[in-house]
Amino acid sequence: MAILGNEADARDATQDALLNAWRGIRGLHDPERFDAWLGRIHANACRSIGRRRSRSGVREIPMNELPIADDPPNPAIGLADDAAQLDELERAVARLSVEQRTVLVLHHLDHRPVADMARILAVPEGTVKWRLHAAREALARSLEEERR
Repeated sequence: MAILGNEADARDATQDALLNAWRGIRGLHDPERFDAWLGRIHANACRSIGRRRSRSGVREIPMNELPIADDPPNPAIGLADDAAQLDELERAVARLSVEQRTVLVLHHLDHRPVADMARILAVPEGTVKWRLHAAREALARSLEEERR
């Protein structure tokens, strides 16, 4: 859901991933790596659907579980300010590419270490680090644009 931006696409990606996993289960040679194998299939399904269905318009991404900033929460901030910041963050994330959202979700929402992400995305760890860095920079730029 966080990668694709809407429930229908997320459900389609999950269904595609499970179907592809079922069809390709014989290709899994190391059962110990099942989680990474299935995660890679799911991430690829999300990216595929995201590319196929790239739409303009409003995308709802549930961001209520994400911290708005690295600072500790300030109880003096009113609910209206929280809602405005959350809305700003949602719009900024919606501008990111599917690939950028994928690495951010894997790392910040799923709390996966770089090594796991590398296995899921089938790329070297250095590439994951670079993509994560680039996605964070893109999010920062997108947030700056939202604040203007």
